[in-house]
Amino acid sequence: MMRWVLVIFISLTAACADFDLLTNNIESNNALRVETSSGVVGGQVSALVNNVVTWEDIPFAQPPTGDLRWRSPRPFDAPNRIIQPRQDTSCVQKASDFAGAPGEGIVGTEDCLYLDIKAPKDYLTTQYPVMFWIHGGGNTSGLKDYYDYSKLADTQKVVVVTTNYRLGALGWFAHPAIQGGQTGLDKAANFGTLDIIESLKWVRNNISQFGGDPSNVTIFGESAGAHNVFALMASPLAEGLFHKAISQSGYTTSDSLEDGYNKDGNNPLIDRGSWQIITALKGAGLIGDEAESLRADLKQLDARALVGFYDKKEGLGTIPLTMRDGIVIPASGLIGALGDEEYAKNIPVMAGATKDEVALWHGLHRYFMDTNYRFTKLLPPIITVKNQALFDLWVRIRSHAWKLRGVDQPLQALEEAGYSDLYAYRFDWDHQKSSIFADFPNILGAAHGTDIAFVTGDYKYGPIASYMYPEGSEREQMERTMMNAWGSFARNGDPDVVLPLTWTRFTTQNPAYLHLDKDELLKMDTELYSLQSLLDSISIDTIPSDLEKCLIVWESLVNVGDPDIVAFNQWNESACRDIDIRRKQQDINEALRVEFGSISVM
Repeated sequence: MMRWVLVIFISLTAACADFDLLTNNIESNNALRVETSSGVVGGQVSALVNNVVTWEDIPFAQPPTGDLRWRSPRPFDAPNRIIQPRQDTSCVQKASDFAGAPGEGIVGTEDCLYLDIKAPKDYLTTQYPVMFWIHGGGNTSGLKDYYDYSKLADTQKVVVVTTNYRLGALGWFAHPAIQGGQTGLDKAANFGTLDIIESLKWVRNNISQFGGDPSNVTIFGESAGAHNVFALMASPLAEGLFHKAISQSGYTTSDSLEDGYNKDGNNPLIDRGSWQIITALKGAGLIGDEAESLRADLKQLDARALVGFYDKKEGLGTIPLTMRDGIVIPASGLIGALGDEEYAKNIPVMAGATKDEVALWHGLHRYFMDTNYRFTKLLPPIITVKNQALFDLWVRIRSHAWKLRGVDQPLQALEEAGYSDLYAYRFDWDHQKSSIFADFPNILGAAHGTDIAFVTGDYKYGPIASYMYPEGSEREQMERTMMNAWGSFARNGDPDVVLPLTWTRFTTQNPAYLHLDKDELLKMDTELYSLQSLLDSISIDTIPSDLEKCLIVWESLVNVGDPDIVAFNQWNESACRDIDIRRKQQDINEALRVEFGSISVM
């Protein structure tokens, strides 16, 4: 009997404690309520950092559903509305634990135009610099709340905004049936870019309520997020919405409207133009054959079904995303617009790449990796490199080419347009911990995306995060350096105020860059290569075969920027011109699928 009395007493005590906690949360939310143009939102103290308040799932535009699909975002004007937390705000995409969108198949919702805000607790009495994060994911995956920026907000005293934007074919789409029946901004093809612009407009109009300074906004992003940073800098529609920019592993690829449509598959590098996908949808009976009803059919088609067709038609070719529509993105493309005084924002810019960018993909590819289930297939396989010298060369050349195309060339263009406060870096930190299953330092190293965790203090890298970011002084040093540099840049446009060295500005004549690493390896350097001299350096290398040399050159010239087929055909006295590289890539992948069932070791 006494036992049951004790159980009941403990249960009632816990219930009272829960009630007190609920009451405190309600009071806290009331005290942290903020009125905005799109509603009244309640804040909560961050679960990770007590000195930071978080406001979540704030709508910045009307849901782009029904006839608003493939139109410019409409402002969400509802100041008296009470904003409620939402269970799912991820835009429609393929499920992926790595992108923060778990599940099976295609997940997410079209009603996804929301943002989150994190601010120091004393937001009511001050104005802090604003850092506006644009997530990556190839512009086909990802979401606003995958990374927690509480620690950055606390240590650097900044307000951090993270935003969603439409992805894939719902965010970037060009077809006569859509643009032909619309006017003004609705005739654009870059709806995802317009979403980010609309989100920045919301920040300009509302961020002071959260302790943010609307006259000091820094946009920053990684991978596709960094690509979108470049797109915003190139777009005339983003003028005055931000005041500094940081690109982490960005790229400048864009497509023409013709290639976005790709009628009859005329561009062999694009296998998922809108013409190709619509042809497949008609064949599957998901839309009708009548031209007169095509627009209505496309607007009414289930969003997940549409995105799923892009996934089913996966191949070596690309899906057109950022397009030179002459409205959002100038017809000259990203590099052309970045180098044009007409579109210049004349702001401080920081851009960088990681030392081993492509190791994220090549380190999982069976062409380079062997697997061995030494213990049991209930455990992950042991992964080893087949040919370490070839793997190292391939990763080094391709990752260096990424820096040249994704960092140096955009900064050179900006300098030509009149920008002067330009900073370049290479992220070198590769002090991981090995596992019995993989030698992570030598396979992944400073791979694509490994730098984000040091800006957030949120150490995520899929299931291997504990190996990629082992606790210790080396991790602490890198976090301190990057948070201080990013925070200093956001405050005053100068990233080295609290660094132990001078971060020399980048110029075309002196392409200086900082090696971002633990303290003893932190140093300035000067780029010695052009893209041509880098690729010429492998012409006499004895490690790769002649075909492998051509594959490396092809990958370097068709990725990160607009494909340069002319340069490929001319490389090394036209040594690769007569090779059907795409056929060779397909043959390699098909042979691996036949032998292993997949090209990936995972």
